[in-house]
Amino acid sequence: MTDDGRLVAGRYRLGQRIGSGAMGIVWQAHDERLHRTVAVKQLLLQPGLAEADTDEAKRRAMREGRIAARLQHPHAIAVYDVAEDDGQPWLVMEYLPSKSLSTVLSERGTLPPRDVASIGSQVASALAAAHNAGIVHRDIKPGNVLLGDDGTVKITDFGISRATGDVTVTATGMLAGTPAYLAPEVAKGYDPGPPSDVFSLGSTLYAAIEGMPPFGLNENTIALLHQVASGKVTPPKQAGPLTALLMRLLRAEPEDRPTMAEAKEALAAVAAGRAAPDFPVALPTSHPPSWQGAPVQVPQQAATRALAPAANSTRVAPAPTPPRPAKPASPPPARPAAAPRPAGRPASRGPVKSKRSTVFTALAIVAAAVVGILLASMWSKDGGEQQQAAGPTTSTTKQAAGGEPSETPSKKPTPPPAKITTDPTPQQQEQAIRDYFALMPTNVEDGFVRLTAEMQSNSGGLDGYKGWWGQVRSIELNSVKINEPYAYEVEITYNMKDNSVSRERRLIVLKWERQGLFIARDHHLGRV
Repeated sequence: MTDDGRLVAGRYRLGQRIGSGAMGIVWQAHDERLHRTVAVKQLLLQPGLAEADTDEAKRRAMREGRIAARLQHPHAIAVYDVAEDDGQPWLVMEYLPSKSLSTVLSERGTLPPRDVASIGSQVASALAAAHNAGIVHRDIKPGNVLLGDDGTVKITDFGISRATGDVTVTATGMLAGTPAYLAPEVAKGYDPGPPSDVFSLGSTLYAAIEGMPPFGLNENTIALLHQVASGKVTPPKQAGPLTALLMRLLRAEPEDRPTMAEAKEALAAVAAGRAAPDFPVALPTSHPPSWQGAPVQVPQQAATRALAPAANSTRVAPAPTPPRPAKPASPPPARPAAAPRPAGRPASRGPVKSKRSTVFTALAIVAAAVVGILLASMWSKDGGEQQQAAGPTTSTTKQAAGGEPSETPSKKPTPPPAKITTDPTPQQQEQAIRDYFALMPTNVEDGFVRLTAEMQSNSGGLDGYKGWWGQVRSIELNSVKINEPYAYEVEITYNMKDNSVSRERRLIVLKWERQGLFIARDHHLGRV
């Protein structure tokens, strides 16, 4: 079958076929309206889909194409148009005379480490810009890295894997596509996030140096999927100055990996013959996700910390922004927008006690009882005056199990979100972020309604959202600066109820919908 000469969407004249795969067929084509050469890709839908599923797949393809079109970067293939022809979605993209990295590797076998670092830094620069715009690639592999005839390197196929269900289990139980370049958390069934792209980029660069991806190319895709999920990577043997950096990109736990921006800088350093900077590894704690999806597992050490049972029970369950080994019973809610990482605490030393410590414990209990009686007596005499002097700002409540009293800040009157009927200005976007954080942690319910529906779900619903913010005594919004339209970098200081203090950089992504600006994504950028 040939479609040479076919006119698609009344505008794009198909020329020679230049690529094909599970996701679609790509032609070089001529845009008869603008008189330029383009690449046109017909997105192939999975066979056997019900009519409703087919319609949804088409809508998602159109939506994802529009999202990809938002990214304009010198190292990313631009998306010009999303069209429909004969009931099928078509993607119109920039045409780059090039070979894919996959083709080059099939011809040459492997590439020198510094050449690979140069390729990686260019790809990473585009991916970092995509992440800032709230776009996750999801399908980074040698076939999607284009090496231009003029030396330019570009990444292609933004967002399409999600649109077409690539690397997902079909109704027949088989996999569409290879999992060889997936991150471990994605192989386990969690939704991809920015750290997943970092891992996939590392896998792609590993393959360019070693001749195969870090988990091999097992023809049994299910067995390969299990191997990927284990996250055990054999160190590369030919990477030279790139070895340590590759192993950091390929860390099993998403939060142990550098950000894409950090990866870009480190790869550029290696390409220039300099040493790659090191990246700090987060302390072993529970790591609620900073992107959509269920959390990953936390270590046994974190599960046995000396925390109050109520607070601990929402953080130790299986966990995608991610983390480190224990297998608790049920997944905890995702971390709500800009909730802090609780500070790590030492693990419990276990139940073994000496006789002397037992005696001291008994004496302490008796002393506490005596003090309690004295305090009760004092309260009965002048409790009314103390209650009045405390003022209206806080109230004291006792835990149901007889624990220590805890302070609950009183709610403050909250103005409703501003209605915005035209494109929000940068000033309105920044104010929406400031208004949101001004609510926390006293007006959690009002903050919850300022999240998108997806973000509310990822936060574990209102109960999960309250659970995370319930650990915070107060916050300080130190700075807000624009990164991209609708994406702002903030610095926040969290004063926790356990008396720990944490200052973090976060990327807050907004979404304009229903005549309002809502928090759509929250990415942790590191501690300050």
